[in-house]
Amino acid sequence: MAGSALELTDNNFESEILNHKGLCLVDFWAPWCGPCRMVAPSVEAIATEYQGKVKVGKLNTDDAGETAAKFGIRSIPTLILFKNGQIVDQIIGALPKDQIAQKVDQALV
Repeated sequence: MAGSALELTDNNFESEILNHKGLCLVDFWAPWCGPCRMVAPSVEAIATEYQGKVKVGKLNTDDAGETAAKFGIRSIPTLILFKNGQIVDQIIGALPKDQIAQKVDQALV
């Protein structure tokens, strides 16, 4: 589906996110995490609404523990905004879509 979030792994994280020129939103999540399932529709909606402006990816922390550890992910869901490979903002916990979008808009400036 066009605009849906990219599935990230330990193998593709660097090439897809850290080497990307522009803004990326990464959702660190796990299938067993209730709040992660609550925030997932918001992340997918942002992927669709910001298509062409923001690359959106989801990283399953159970499957990609190396990358999650590298970024010190201790609580999920954690959303991290990367701009040109550098962290510019972070959201911990399940926030409503409008609050996530507000952070994305601020990072786009």
